[in-house]
Amino acid sequence: MLLAQIEGFIEIARQGNMRRAAYALSISQPALTARIQGLEEELAAALFRRTHSGMVLTPAGRAFLPHADRAIEAIRSGSSLVRELEHGVIGELALAVAPAVSTYVLPEILVRFTERHPEVRLLVRTGHSEEIVDLVARGEVELGIVRQLRDARVRSRPLYEDELVLVARPDHPFALVGSVDVSEISHAQLILFDRTSSYYDVTNALFRVAGVVPRGVTEVDNIEAAKRMVERGLGVALLPGTAVADALAGGSLREIELAGTATIRRQIVAVERHGSRPTSPFLKTLWGLLDRIPELIPRALPIVAAD
Repeated sequence: MLLAQIEGFIEIARQGNMRRAAYALSISQPALTARIQGLEEELAAALFRRTHSGMVLTPAGRAFLPHADRAIEAIRSGSSLVRELEHGVIGELALAVAPAVSTYVLPEILVRFTERHPEVRLLVRTGHSEEIVDLVARGEVELGIVRQLRDARVRSRPLYEDELVLVARPDHPFALVGSVDVSEISHAQLILFDRTSSYYDVTNALFRVAGVVPRGVTEVDNIEAAKRMVERGLGVALLPGTAVADALAGGSLREIELAGTATIRRQIVAVERHGSRPTSPFLKTLWGLLDRIPELIPRALPIVAAD
């Protein structure tokens, strides 16, 4: 069954006349007759009967008409959707991001994105960086945002740097002095988060290099839980700057200068499969917003070029 046959059937039913229907479709009357005959042969039923006043639907034709109308409407709707997808008016965008990014960075970006493309459906998955790279490499998501890592299956684009900062409640002894040597951590209750995260590893590595063994350690499974525990006075923590920017601005946490050790910064990058750079307008919008993260997100630092 061809689309042209269904269009011809509907037009004849609308016009009630073969000649006028052929004119409306910009085809010859014999060509339209052939279309209808082919459709009737496929359906094994006559759809029209000729009368002195024109073409009249048979009972079979009347039964078939609403289905034909719905079929044409579905095709038109699908065609319109494809055109809109090509022009970025409507579509679907699948992202995979690290937990710290999804919680503290991505919401502001997506608010601005949806203001410009409200009809784009967003799918956001979270996971650790290695998991996200796998999703991108397999084509399950179009874009990933992860810590910098090397993987030949994807290409990366630097976005910003996130610095680990030592934070405590304002009435904590560390906060009262404002700066402590890394060795002082041995006398503090330290809160660590997410043993499977790279942040956990770099925090422990920092203290190992400094020869510091904290007096007590509390472990939780996510950054937000660690932040809340610090706000309740249960200890101190090294947390990403983007995660504590609101608490520092609101005064529920204080940043403590940590002397005697190097600053820890993690470079955050966007990753995509090789050769898969999309050209749709809504993806161009997203890339433009991602490039502005240091401008839009408090404590997101510009990439520092290597000497």
